[in-house]
Amino acid sequence: MDIKCIAGFASITKDPAASASLYQHALGLPLEAMDDYRFMDRFPGANHFGVWPLSMAAQSCFGQDEWPESVPEPTATIEFELADAAAVEAAVQEMKASGQAFVHEARTEPWGQTVARFMSPEGVLIGLSYAPWLHE
Repeated sequence: MDIKCIAGFASITKDPAASASLYQHALGLPLEAMDDYRFMDRFPGANHFGVWPLSMAAQSCFGQDEWPESVPEPTATIEFELADAAAVEAAVQEMKASGQAFVHEARTEPWGQTVARFMSPEGVLIGLSYAPWLHE
């Protein structure tokens, strides 16, 4: 087997309208419609794929090994790369002004990535990110 790229990623939702509103309106992704399905093709590809243990995600988001019971456990994460760290902070402020709650606001991780994270309606942990090595 010789996998060439991540061909696709789709969140699975019980509330298509709320999820479409987040991705299309709040995040501004150029989604097309096919009935209730929203999608975009040929968008710039993924630069990272991982299998992230929940305990590591909890440590990154909350500074502890256990995911808090008050926050739904994510089953996936996706990060949207922005131009720089200031763009991450600006996006957080823009989304907060529209009522988006964040798991944590913009901060720089020990590995150098600036990221803010929130939960989507379908339980995907979403990151707004600036990873300097992706811009070299």
